[in-house]
Amino acid sequence: MRPLFQIGKDGINPVWIEQVKNALNKRELIKVNLLQSSPLEADEAHEYLENKTDIHVVQEIGHILVLYRQSENKENRAISNSLKEL
Repeated sequence: MRPLFQIGKDGINPVWIEQVKNALNKRELIKVNLLQSSPLEADEAHEYLENKTDIHVVQEIGHILVLYRQSENKENRAISNSLKEL
């Protein structure tokens, strides 16, 4: 899986969060890449997303975050349904 979003010099803002939430509604799981120009470190972005949104950071590898959020659309819940079976 390739990163779909980047956190750049503007950091995390409400527009970026809304775009990520729309993508998560379709996929439930995405990767985000933190660019060198980002004012945030990976752990700061992780903490912000976990505390200020309903997005979960399931993995942090270097400058890449893997985000999860259950889809609002039942037909797009392939990952959540698989997790329930476990």
